[in-house]
Amino acid sequence: MKAQTSFSLGRLSRPWNLLTGALILGAQFAEGIELSIDDPSSIKKATKLVAKDLMSFYTGHRPGDVPGNLPAPYYWWEAGAMFGSMVDYWYYTGDDTYNEKTTQALQFQVGPKNDFMPPNQTSTEGNDDQAFWGLAAMSAAENKYPDPPDDQPQWLALAQAVFNTQAVRWDNQTCRGGLRWQIFSFNNGYNYKNTISNGCFFNLAARLAMYTDNRTYYEWADTMYDWTENIGLMTDKFQFYDGTDATNNCTTVNRIQWSYNAGNYLIGAANMYNYTKGAEQDKWKQRVTGILNATSVFFDPKNVDVMYEVACENNGKCNVDQRSFKAYLSRWMAATTKVAPFTADFIMPKLRTSALAAAKTCTGGASGNFCGQKWTTGSFDNSMGVGEQMCALEVMQSNLIGTVAGPVTNKTGGTSKGDPSAGTGGDTVPDTLSSKSITTGDRVGAGFLTTLIIVGVIGGAAWMIVS
Repeated sequence: MKAQTSFSLGRLSRPWNLLTGALILGAQFAEGIELSIDDPSSIKKATKLVAKDLMSFYTGHRPGDVPGNLPAPYYWWEAGAMFGSMVDYWYYTGDDTYNEKTTQALQFQVGPKNDFMPPNQTSTEGNDDQAFWGLAAMSAAENKYPDPPDDQPQWLALAQAVFNTQAVRWDNQTCRGGLRWQIFSFNNGYNYKNTISNGCFFNLAARLAMYTDNRTYYEWADTMYDWTENIGLMTDKFQFYDGTDATNNCTTVNRIQWSYNAGNYLIGAANMYNYTKGAEQDKWKQRVTGILNATSVFFDPKNVDVMYEVACENNGKCNVDQRSFKAYLSRWMAATTKVAPFTADFIMPKLRTSALAAAKTCTGGASGNFCGQKWTTGSFDNSMGVGEQMCALEVMQSNLIGTVAGPVTNKTGGTSKGDPSAGTGGDTVPDTLSSKSITTGDRVGAGFLTTLIIVGVIGGAAWMIVS
């Protein structure tokens, strides 16, 4: 791995005074939802509108529906990601309007073993799907989101259960390790080892190490990072590719780059930096710096510091899943500034500019406030949905990161109760063994399984879907 000790483009070599930046950017107002980026009350008003329209897609609380599920065309994993955003919304704003629905959803989907493997999903559940629910629980523990009653599964224990179920799935039979995309061999995609499944595990393990101060989690995260690099899913320039094929021992790699893969490894590496000292910490600082520099591919060169999904946005090929990916990069970039404060001068201008750009797109739908997909256009692009709302919500509320405390641990005020043995019973094969044909639209990171023509090279990395 090529060591990096400074950020490119002079971002950290020249001083950026956040107050000065706030005054400059704060004079700008979006033409969609009104957003004064230096005013926390304005950000909270804007995010309240965005959150309301996001939750308008949710029907799981209605009689006869299933708590935690989103209606078609949205898949189960994205519901978990959405409730992670709602945990963040409470954390940033203090608005508990949606807490009852959020808690009900997270608790209903835990499954009989309290590991986010509910019977209504298990037969087609992937490691990435499960992980997004586990990461929502991890955020709830870190953010001191209200704890459930004692007779219900606790947030930290749920995150530990997801970690434990996935650790035993580590597959040394092919590719010298790593997690497969699918949990059960009867599902299409079982032979794919995708970066998002492995990245979510890295993310979760690193944050569990921080929260619990248990070195075992750190060692697992370290092992996963090394595997990702050694197998070729991460380049020496810290670019993250989509995945690789276990049937040929991971000798071929799908080189599409998605923003959420970078975000996963960024927040994981930032927590590893915070957890360590001395030479170990220096190593993780170099990695955090390298990953951040490589995120430049997800910011439009024609609209400086405006985030976009480079693989599919400009050509209109983003599917339902992919329209949500910027939410996770935004979420984890903001969180990174708390555990690796040296990154703030690089990250915050991008989140501020992107938030203003996103707000300008929020003029659609019945409310007149639904947000579009493409923040680079300066206006609503007639694309709206859960993903679009989640992206706008996360990038806007991320600008409140300076007003809230950092993530707690069990030594700094954390109240969530853990269970180190949670999820250690092993996987139970579901009763229904019918295989479901899985496509990119069905699951996260499925680019390798679809017919794609890959074109365009940035630093040797193919990154664009054209058909």
